[in-house]
Amino acid sequence: MNLIPYEYVASRQGNDKLDRILRLCKPEEKKSMLVVSEFIGCSPSLSGAIRVNPWNIEAVADAMECALVLPEKEKNLRHDKHYRYVEKHDVGYWANSFLQDLERTCKDHSNRRCWGIGFGLRFRVVSLDLSFRKLAMEHIVQAYRRSKTRAILLDYDGTLMPQAINKSPTAKSVQILNSLCQDQRNAVFLCSGFKRCTLDEWFPAENLGMAAEHGYFMRYELKLRLKRDAEWETCIPPADCSWMQIARPVMELYTETTDGSIIEERDTVLVWNYEDADPDFGSCQAKELVDHLESVLTNEPVSVKSTVHSVEAKPQGVSKGLVARRMLAALQERGMCPDFVLCIGDDRSDEDMFQFITSASCADSFASTAEVFACTVGRKPSKAKYYLDDTAEVVRLMQGLAYVSEELALQNPALGEEDPEDLWCVGELQ
Repeated sequence: MNLIPYEYVASRQGNDKLDRILRLCKPEEKKSMLVVSEFIGCSPSLSGAIRVNPWNIEAVADAMECALVLPEKEKNLRHDKHYRYVEKHDVGYWANSFLQDLERTCKDHSNRRCWGIGFGLRFRVVSLDLSFRKLAMEHIVQAYRRSKTRAILLDYDGTLMPQAINKSPTAKSVQILNSLCQDQRNAVFLCSGFKRCTLDEWFPAENLGMAAEHGYFMRYELKLRLKRDAEWETCIPPADCSWMQIARPVMELYTETTDGSIIEERDTVLVWNYEDADPDFGSCQAKELVDHLESVLTNEPVSVKSTVHSVEAKPQGVSKGLVARRMLAALQERGMCPDFVLCIGDDRSDEDMFQFITSASCADSFASTAEVFACTVGRKPSKAKYYLDDTAEVVRLMQGLAYVSEELALQNPALGEEDPEDLWCVGELQ
Protein backbone atom coordinates (compact mmCIF):
# COMPACT_ATOMS: atom_id res chain seq x y z
CA MET A 1 0.00 0.00 0.00
CA ASN A 2 2.83 2.40 0.74
CA LEU A 3 4.13 2.25 -2.87
CA ILE A 4 0.79 2.56 -4.67
CA PRO A 5 0.67 6.39 -4.56
CA TYR A 6 4.20 6.53 -6.04
CA GLU A 7 3.22 4.06 -8.76
CA TYR A 8 0.13 6.08 -9.56
CA VAL A 9 2.19 9.27 -9.99
CA ALA A 10 4.64 7.46 -12.30
CA SER A 11 1.86 5.94 -14.39
CA ARG A 12 0.14 9.31 -14.79
CA GLN A 13 3.41 10.80 -16.01
CA GLY A 14 3.74 8.05 -18.62
CA ASN A 15 6.76 7.33 -20.81
CA ASP A 16 7.49 9.56 -23.80
CA LYS A 17 9.55 6.90 -25.61
CA LEU A 18 6.81 4.28 -25.24
CA ASP A 19 4.19 6.76 -26.38
CA ARG A 20 6.16 7.37 -29.59
CA ILE A 21 6.53 3.63 -30.28
CA LEU A 22 2.82 3.04 -29.78
CA ARG A 23 2.05 6.25 -31.66
CA LEU A 24 -0.07 7.50 -28.83
CA CYS A 25 -1.03 11.13 -28.57
CA LYS A 26 0.93 12.79 -25.82
CA PRO A 27 -1.35 14.75 -23.50
CA GLU A 28 -0.30 18.35 -23.17
CA GLU A 29 -0.83 18.56 -19.42
CA LYS A 30 -0.53 15.83 -16.81
CA LYS A 31 -2.08 15.64 -13.41
CA SER A 32 -2.26 13.17 -10.55
CA MET A 33 -4.41 14.35 -7.66
CA LEU A 34 -3.99 12.14 -4.60
CA VAL A 35 -6.13 11.59 -1.52
CA VAL A 36 -4.07 9.59 0.97
CA SER A 37 -4.41 8.42 4.53
CA GLU A 38 -2.51 10.56 7.02
CA PHE A 39 -1.28 7.29 8.58
CA ILE A 40 0.41 5.92 5.45
CA GLY A 41 4.19 6.06 5.27
CA CYS A 42 4.39 8.04 2.01
CA SER A 43 2.08 10.78 3.29
CA PRO A 44 4.85 13.15 4.52
CA SER A 45 6.82 12.90 1.26
CA LEU A 46 3.89 13.65 -1.08
CA SER A 47 3.21 17.14 0.19
CA GLY A 48 0.82 17.95 -2.67
CA ALA A 49 -1.58 15.20 -1.69
CA ILE A 50 -4.72 15.77 0.35
CA ARG A 51 -4.32 13.95 3.70
CA VAL A 52 -7.32 12.60 5.57
CA ASN A 53 -8.23 10.37 8.45
CA PRO A 54 -9.60 7.29 6.63
CA TRP A 55 -11.92 6.53 9.57
CA ASN A 56 -13.69 9.86 9.13
CA ILE A 57 -16.14 9.23 6.27
CA GLU A 58 -17.21 12.86 5.93
CA ALA A 59 -13.59 14.02 5.76
CA VAL A 60 -12.84 11.47 3.02
CA ALA A 61 -15.86 12.64 1.01
CA ASP A 62 -14.85 16.29 1.37
CA ALA A 63 -11.28 15.48 0.30
CA MET A 64 -12.44 13.64 -2.83
CA GLU A 65 -14.69 16.55 -3.77
CA CYS A 66 -11.82 18.98 -3.23
CA ALA A 67 -9.58 16.89 -5.50
CA LEU A 68 -12.20 16.96 -8.26
CA VAL A 69 -12.99 20.69 -8.18
CA LEU A 70 -9.41 21.90 -7.75
CA PRO A 71 -8.34 24.20 -10.64
CA GLU A 72 -6.52 22.42 -13.44
CA LYS A 73 -3.42 24.59 -13.08
CA GLU A 74 -3.13 23.64 -9.39
CA LYS A 75 -3.50 19.97 -10.28
CA ASN A 76 -0.67 20.25 -12.80
CA LEU A 77 1.63 21.96 -10.30
CA ARG A 78 0.98 19.29 -7.70
CA HIS A 79 1.64 16.52 -10.19
CA ASP A 80 4.96 18.09 -11.26
CA LYS A 81 6.00 18.32 -7.62
CA HIS A 82 5.09 14.68 -6.97
CA TYR A 83 6.84 13.39 -10.06
CA ARG A 84 10.09 15.26 -9.32
CA TYR A 85 10.18 13.55 -5.93
CA VAL A 86 9.38 10.07 -7.33
CA GLU A 87 11.92 10.47 -10.14
CA LYS A 88 14.70 11.43 -7.75
CA HIS A 89 13.89 8.95 -4.98
CA ASP A 90 13.82 5.76 -7.01
CA VAL A 91 14.73 2.20 -6.00
CA GLY A 92 18.45 2.89 -6.47
CA TYR A 93 18.29 5.92 -4.19
CA TRP A 94 16.62 3.99 -1.36
CA ALA A 95 19.00 1.04 -1.74
CA ASN A 96 22.04 3.34 -1.56
CA SER A 97 20.66 5.15 1.48
CA PHE A 98 20.19 1.85 3.34
CA LEU A 99 23.71 0.73 2.46
CA GLN A 100 25.17 4.06 3.61
CA ASP A 101 23.34 3.77 6.94
CA LEU A 102 24.70 0.26 7.42
CA GLU A 103 28.25 1.34 6.56
CA ARG A 104 28.07 4.31 8.93
CA THR A 105 26.73 2.11 11.73
CA CYS A 106 29.42 -0.55 11.25
CA LYS A 107 32.29 1.87 10.64
CA ASP A 108 33.59 1.88 14.22
CA HIS A 109 31.89 -1.34 15.27
CA SER A 110 35.18 -3.09 16.06
CA ASN A 111 36.26 -0.17 18.29
CA ARG A 112 33.07 -0.04 20.32
CA ARG A 113 30.91 -2.30 22.43
CA CYS A 114 27.17 -2.33 22.92
CA TRP A 115 25.20 -2.40 26.16
CA GLY A 116 21.49 -2.77 26.80
CA ILE A 117 20.31 -0.31 29.44
CA GLY A 118 16.92 0.66 30.89
CA PHE A 119 13.64 -1.18 31.19
CA GLY A 120 10.32 -1.15 29.35
CA LEU A 121 9.84 1.83 27.05
CA ARG A 122 13.17 3.26 28.24
CA PHE A 123 15.20 0.22 27.15
CA ARG A 124 17.77 0.96 24.46
CA VAL A 125 21.04 -0.38 23.15
CA VAL A 126 23.91 2.11 23.40
CA SER A 127 27.33 1.98 21.78
CA LEU A 128 30.26 2.80 24.06
CA ASP A 129 33.94 3.29 23.34
CA LEU A 130 36.20 0.41 24.32
CA SER A 131 38.28 2.78 26.49
CA PHE A 132 35.19 3.73 28.53
CA ARG A 133 35.61 1.90 31.83
CA LYS A 134 34.81 2.03 35.50
CA LEU A 135 37.00 4.28 37.61
CA ALA A 136 39.19 2.12 39.83
CA MET A 137 39.57 3.39 43.40
CA GLU A 138 43.15 2.10 43.72
CA HIS A 139 44.30 3.85 40.56
CA ILE A 140 42.89 7.28 41.42
CA VAL A 141 44.05 7.13 45.06
CA GLN A 142 47.62 6.43 43.95
CA ALA A 143 47.50 9.36 41.51
CA TYR A 144 46.04 11.57 44.25
CA ARG A 145 48.82 10.63 46.68
CA ARG A 146 51.71 11.48 44.36
CA SER A 147 50.22 14.74 43.02
CA LYS A 148 51.33 18.19 44.18
CA THR A 149 48.54 20.43 42.86
CA ARG A 150 45.00 19.15 42.39
CA ALA A 151 41.93 20.56 40.65
CA ILE A 152 38.61 18.95 41.62
CA LEU A 153 35.33 19.90 39.89
CA LEU A 154 32.13 18.35 41.21
CA ASP A 155 28.51 18.48 40.18
CA TYR A 156 26.01 18.41 43.07
CA ASP A 157 22.51 17.08 42.39
CA GLY A 158 22.75 13.53 41.05
CA THR A 159 26.47 13.32 41.78
CA LEU A 160 27.17 14.09 45.43
CA MET A 161 23.48 13.70 46.26
CA PRO A 162 21.00 11.22 44.74
CA GLN A 163 17.89 12.48 42.96
CA ALA A 164 15.48 12.94 45.88
CA ILE A 165 12.79 15.25 47.23
CA ASN A 166 15.13 16.60 49.91
CA LYS A 167 17.96 18.25 47.97
CA SER A 168 19.99 19.45 50.97
CA PRO A 169 23.38 17.77 51.50
CA THR A 170 24.03 15.29 54.27
CA ALA A 171 26.40 16.09 57.11
CA LYS A 172 28.73 13.45 55.69
CA SER A 173 28.95 15.19 52.30
CA VAL A 174 29.67 18.56 53.91
CA GLN A 175 32.36 17.01 56.12
CA ILE A 176 34.03 15.40 53.10
CA LEU A 177 34.12 18.72 51.23
CA ASN A 178 35.56 20.44 54.30
CA SER A 179 38.35 17.88 54.52
CA LEU A 180 39.21 18.27 50.83
CA CYS A 181 39.17 22.07 51.05
CA GLN A 182 41.51 22.09 54.04
CA ASP A 183 44.20 20.38 51.99
CA GLN A 184 46.55 23.12 50.70
CA ARG A 185 47.20 21.12 47.55
CA ASN A 186 43.51 21.05 46.54
CA ALA A 187 41.46 23.51 44.52
CA VAL A 188 37.86 22.32 44.93
CA PHE A 189 34.98 23.72 42.90
CA LEU A 190 31.28 22.80 43.20
CA CYS A 191 28.97 23.35 40.20
CA SER A 192 25.22 23.39 40.75
CA GLY A 193 21.99 24.60 39.23
CA PHE A 194 20.68 25.93 42.55
CA LYS A 195 20.48 29.58 43.67
CA ARG A 196 23.35 31.45 45.29
CA CYS A 197 21.57 31.80 48.63
CA THR A 198 20.86 28.06 48.71
CA LEU A 199 24.50 27.15 48.15
CA ASP A 200 25.61 29.68 50.78
CA GLU A 201 23.32 28.03 53.29
CA TRP A 202 24.25 24.46 52.45
CA PHE A 203 28.03 24.77 52.12
CA PRO A 204 29.67 26.94 54.79
CA ALA A 205 33.10 25.48 54.02
CA GLU A 206 35.89 27.97 53.46
CA ASN A 207 38.15 27.73 50.40
CA LEU A 208 35.34 26.13 48.37
CA GLY A 209 34.73 27.61 44.92
CA MET A 210 31.09 27.50 43.83
CA ALA A 211 29.08 28.08 40.66
CA ALA A 212 25.34 28.70 40.93
CA GLU A 213 22.70 28.31 38.22
CA HIS A 214 24.98 26.18 36.03
CA GLY A 215 27.78 28.71 35.97
CA TYR A 216 26.01 32.04 35.50
CA PHE A 217 27.13 33.08 38.99
CA MET A 218 30.55 32.18 40.41
CA ARG A 219 32.35 32.76 43.66
CA TYR A 220 35.97 31.85 43.41
CA GLU A 221 37.48 31.24 46.84
CA LEU A 222 40.11 28.68 45.96
CA LYS A 223 43.20 29.17 48.15
CA LEU A 224 41.45 32.06 49.92
CA ARG A 225 42.47 31.39 53.51
CA LEU A 226 40.29 34.18 54.86
CA LYS A 227 36.65 34.57 55.82
CA ARG A 228 34.01 33.81 53.25
CA ASP A 229 33.42 37.41 52.17
CA ALA A 230 34.07 37.09 48.44
CA GLU A 231 31.28 38.42 46.25
CA TRP A 232 29.39 36.45 43.64
CA GLU A 233 30.16 37.53 40.09
CA THR A 234 28.69 36.70 36.68
CA CYS A 235 30.58 34.68 34.07
CA ILE A 236 28.92 36.49 31.17
CA PRO A 237 27.50 40.02 30.76
CA PRO A 238 24.23 40.50 32.69
CA ALA A 239 21.41 38.81 30.82
CA ASP A 240 17.93 40.14 30.06
CA CYS A 241 15.53 37.65 31.63
CA SER A 242 12.32 39.04 30.14
CA TRP A 243 12.06 35.76 28.19
CA MET A 244 10.85 34.12 31.41
CA GLN A 245 7.47 35.82 30.91
CA ILE A 246 7.15 33.88 27.65
CA ALA A 247 8.51 30.54 28.89
CA ARG A 248 6.68 30.31 32.21
CA PRO A 249 3.10 30.09 30.80
CA VAL A 250 4.25 27.30 28.48
CA MET A 251 5.75 25.37 31.41
CA GLU A 252 2.57 25.95 33.45
CA LEU A 253 0.55 24.35 30.67
CA TYR A 254 2.66 21.19 30.83
CA THR A 255 2.64 21.23 34.65
CA GLU A 256 -1.17 21.15 34.64
CA THR A 257 -1.24 18.12 32.33
CA THR A 258 1.64 16.21 33.98
CA ASP A 259 0.87 15.08 37.52
CA GLY A 260 3.93 15.26 39.77
CA SER A 261 5.76 17.95 37.77
CA ILE A 262 6.75 21.35 39.16
CA ILE A 263 8.37 24.59 37.99
CA GLU A 264 11.53 25.78 39.72
CA GLU A 265 12.27 29.46 39.13
CA ARG A 266 15.73 30.89 39.83
CA ASP A 267 17.31 34.24 39.08
CA THR A 268 18.28 33.37 35.50
CA VAL A 269 16.98 29.82 34.97
CA LEU A 270 13.56 28.22 34.61
CA VAL A 271 13.35 24.48 35.27
CA TRP A 272 10.44 22.15 34.57
CA ASN A 273 11.04 19.17 36.85
CA TYR A 274 9.13 15.90 36.33
CA GLU A 275 11.14 13.77 38.77
CA ASP A 276 8.00 12.74 40.70
CA ALA A 277 5.84 12.18 37.61
CA ASP A 278 5.34 8.94 35.70
CA PRO A 279 8.75 8.44 34.04
CA ASP A 280 7.48 7.38 30.61
CA PHE A 281 4.76 10.03 30.36
CA GLY A 282 7.09 12.67 31.83
CA SER A 283 9.77 11.86 29.27
CA CYS A 284 7.28 12.22 26.39
CA GLN A 285 6.01 15.51 27.81
CA ALA A 286 9.59 16.76 28.20
CA LYS A 287 10.33 16.16 24.50
CA GLU A 288 7.21 18.09 23.51
CA LEU A 289 8.05 20.90 25.94
CA VAL A 290 11.56 21.28 24.49
CA ASP A 291 10.11 21.65 20.98
CA HIS A 292 7.46 24.07 22.23
CA LEU A 293 9.95 26.27 24.10
CA GLU A 294 12.41 26.31 21.20
CA SER A 295 9.57 27.47 18.98
CA VAL A 296 8.35 30.35 21.17
CA LEU A 297 11.87 31.42 22.21
CA THR A 298 13.41 31.38 18.74
CA ASN A 299 14.28 35.09 18.81
CA GLU A 300 15.41 35.11 22.45
CA PRO A 301 19.01 34.62 23.70
CA VAL A 302 18.00 31.44 25.50
CA SER A 303 19.23 27.86 25.48
CA VAL A 304 16.73 25.03 26.12
CA LYS A 305 18.11 21.67 27.22
CA SER A 306 16.65 18.41 28.43
CA THR A 307 18.48 16.84 31.39
CA VAL A 308 17.70 13.93 33.71
CA HIS A 309 14.07 14.42 34.85
CA SER A 310 13.97 18.09 33.85
CA VAL A 311 13.88 20.67 31.08
CA GLU A 312 15.94 23.81 31.60
CA ALA A 313 15.80 27.22 29.93
CA LYS A 314 18.80 29.45 30.63
CA PRO A 315 20.73 32.33 29.02
CA GLN A 316 22.91 31.43 26.06
CA GLY A 317 26.63 31.13 26.71
CA VAL A 318 26.21 29.74 30.23
CA SER A 319 27.75 26.30 30.71
CA LYS A 320 29.78 24.30 33.16
CA GLY A 321 32.53 24.17 30.56
CA LEU A 322 32.94 27.91 31.11
CA VAL A 323 33.27 27.25 34.85
CA ALA A 324 36.09 24.76 34.24
CA ARG A 325 37.80 27.23 31.90
CA ARG A 326 37.65 30.04 34.47
CA MET A 327 38.92 27.81 37.26
CA LEU A 328 41.94 26.54 35.34
CA ALA A 329 42.72 30.01 34.00
CA ALA A 330 42.76 31.38 37.54
CA LEU A 331 45.15 28.67 38.69
CA GLN A 332 47.38 29.30 35.69
CA GLU A 333 47.50 33.02 36.50
CA ARG A 334 49.06 32.07 39.84
CA GLY A 335 51.56 29.80 38.11
CA MET A 336 49.80 26.70 39.45
CA CYS A 337 49.54 23.87 36.91
CA PRO A 338 47.53 20.93 38.31
CA ASP A 339 49.06 17.49 37.94
CA PHE A 340 45.80 15.86 39.10
CA VAL A 341 42.41 16.82 37.64
CA LEU A 342 39.16 15.14 38.69
CA CYS A 343 35.78 16.08 37.18
CA ILE A 344 32.57 14.23 38.10
CA GLY A 345 29.03 14.86 36.85
CA ASP A 346 25.88 12.96 35.98
CA ASP A 347 23.89 14.64 33.20
CA ARG A 348 24.17 16.46 29.88
CA SER A 349 25.03 19.80 31.45
CA ASP A 350 28.26 18.22 32.75
CA GLU A 351 29.37 17.07 29.31
CA ASP A 352 30.75 20.56 28.63
CA MET A 353 33.14 20.12 31.56
CA PHE A 354 34.24 16.71 30.35
CA GLN A 355 34.83 17.97 26.84
CA PHE A 356 36.89 20.94 27.97
CA ILE A 357 39.23 19.21 30.42
CA THR A 358 39.92 16.37 27.98
CA SER A 359 40.50 18.65 24.99
CA ALA A 360 43.93 19.61 23.68
CA SER A 361 43.08 23.31 24.09
CA CYS A 362 43.52 23.20 27.86
CA ALA A 363 46.68 21.05 27.89
CA ASP A 364 48.77 24.17 28.63
CA SER A 365 46.86 24.60 31.89
CA PHE A 366 48.07 21.24 33.20
CA ALA A 367 51.47 19.95 34.23
CA SER A 368 53.19 17.79 31.65
CA THR A 369 52.68 14.74 33.88
CA ALA A 370 49.06 15.56 34.74
CA GLU A 371 46.56 12.75 35.16
CA VAL A 372 43.03 13.73 34.12
CA PHE A 373 39.95 11.83 35.32
CA ALA A 374 36.64 12.79 33.65
CA CYS A 375 33.97 10.61 35.25
CA THR A 376 30.22 10.35 34.68
CA VAL A 377 27.68 8.78 37.03
CA GLY A 378 26.07 5.77 35.40
CA ARG A 379 27.15 3.67 32.44
CA LYS A 380 25.95 5.66 29.43
CA PRO A 381 27.32 7.42 26.34
CA SER A 382 29.49 10.29 27.53
CA LYS A 383 32.52 12.38 26.69
CA ALA A 384 34.00 11.19 29.98
CA LYS A 385 36.44 8.26 29.90
CA TYR A 386 35.35 6.78 33.24
CA TYR A 387 32.14 6.05 35.06
CA LEU A 388 30.90 5.23 38.55
CA ASP A 389 27.64 3.35 39.05
CA ASP A 390 25.82 5.72 41.42
CA THR A 391 26.13 8.56 43.93
CA ALA A 392 27.03 6.14 46.71
CA GLU A 393 30.22 5.21 44.84
CA VAL A 394 30.99 8.90 44.25
CA VAL A 395 30.68 9.62 47.98
CA ARG A 396 32.90 6.63 48.82
CA LEU A 397 35.51 7.87 46.34
CA MET A 398 35.51 11.41 47.74
CA GLN A 399 35.64 10.03 51.27
CA GLY A 400 38.69 7.98 50.32
CA LEU A 401 40.44 11.04 48.87
CA ALA A 402 39.58 13.08 51.97
CA TYR A 403 41.09 10.33 54.14
CA VAL A 404 44.30 10.45 52.08
CA SER A 405 44.49 14.23 52.57
CA GLU A 406 44.10 13.84 56.35
CA GLU A 407 46.72 11.08 56.37
CA LEU A 408 49.22 13.18 54.41
CA ALA A 409 48.58 16.17 56.68
CA LEU A 410 49.46 14.08 59.75
CA GLN A 411 52.62 12.83 58.07
CA ASN A 412 53.66 16.35 57.06
CA PRO A 413 52.14 19.01 59.36
CA ALA A 414 53.74 21.77 57.25
CA LEU A 415 51.04 21.17 54.64
CA GLY A 416 48.52 22.59 57.07
CA GLU A 417 50.33 25.89 57.47
CA GLU A 418 49.17 28.86 55.48
CA ASP A 419 51.33 30.51 52.90
CA PRO A 420 50.71 34.29 52.76
CA GLU A 421 51.44 34.25 49.04
CA ASP A 422 48.46 31.95 48.54
CA LEU A 423 46.02 34.56 49.85
CA TRP A 424 44.27 35.72 46.72
CA CYS A 425 40.84 36.21 45.26
CA VAL A 426 39.31 36.63 41.88
CA GLY A 427 39.67 40.40 42.07
CA GLU A 428 43.43 39.99 41.54
CA LEU A 429 42.73 38.23 38.24
CA GLN A 430 40.74 41.11 36.90
